[in-house]
Amino acid sequence: MTSLRLRRPDDWHLHLRDGAMLEAVLPETARHFARAIIMPNLVPPVVRGSDAAAYRDRILAALPEGADFTPLMTLYLTEETDARDVAAAHASGLITAVKLYPAGATTNSASGVTDFDRVRGVLETMAEIGLPLCIHGEVTDPQVDIFDREQVFLDTVLDPLRRATPGLTVTLEHVTTSHGIDYVADADGKIAGTITTHHLMINRNHILAGGIRPHYYCLPVAKRNTHQQALRRAATSGNPRFFLGTDSAPHTDPNKESACGCAGCFTATNTLSCLAHVFEEENALDQLEGFASLHGPAHYGLPPNTDMITLTKQATPVTYPAKLETGDGPVTLFDPGHPLYWAVT
Repeated sequence: MTSLRLRRPDDWHLHLRDGAMLEAVLPETARHFARAIIMPNLVPPVVRGSDAAAYRDRILAALPEGADFTPLMTLYLTEETDARDVAAAHASGLITAVKLYPAGATTNSASGVTDFDRVRGVLETMAEIGLPLCIHGEVTDPQVDIFDREQVFLDTVLDPLRRATPGLTVTLEHVTTSHGIDYVADADGKIAGTITTHHLMINRNHILAGGIRPHYYCLPVAKRNTHQQALRRAATSGNPRFFLGTDSAPHTDPNKESACGCAGCFTATNTLSCLAHVFEEENALDQLEGFASLHGPAHYGLPPNTDMITLTKQATPVTYPAKLETGDGPVTLFDPGHPLYWAVT
């Protein structure tokens, strides 16, 4: 197969940042993706409906002329979140989901949740109105090894949370372990898992073997090869509970390459080429449309896009810039480590 036609995809987990960074990275997503769930972990975070409306306006103002892209806004869940404000934002069509960060789990998560009992009322309201909860699924206990934090979260936080609020729709974002895959696949109720581009293509050896490579460092951190293979099997299986959320997260090179480098891989530009490469390796190109274009809308209760795109396999590698120049500084594009031959045409 050298040509593949599929419905225009969506990105169900995206960081756009703000200001000059937003202006630079937004066109990279809008070029190929019709919609994206926008992460609310700005500084300060997007915690109220009015914050989400203002951020949406800044995103729309930064869109290139003629671009067809819809930002799907989220609110950042804190222990002070007002359930009435959440319900009003949902009723107006402003927000598509609420994001739960355990406090301290990742970039700009200091305002996240420490005491889950304090957000119980908000979660119950969300279950009643059908508003999904997106979750960064890691514990933050420093006694728990960083490679085990997703698995411990499933047992000690996510499962009790879902049992206490059985009607809640949940998206376990950026699943990185076979344990997460098994939990989502086997669970009762309304749960799905997103899988990132980079976790399909790298494991922890890529970060650490032969030298530390900061541009592969992300949270949740990439795990063993056995977990990477489990992610690949899930993504290419056709199981509608798994779909694309790139977690594309731009940081400037000085912030990535410092003594305490930021977590995140910037994949917006070459994600579709990377995905086609992975799905071809797994002999599952026929499942790519489901993963990138169909399963996500079904989970969020939205129609799939009607526009189509075409991926074509070239005889020579696709050329991508090594870096994206932004007003805040250069951002290095995710390097898959080998040539990519599939291009959007």
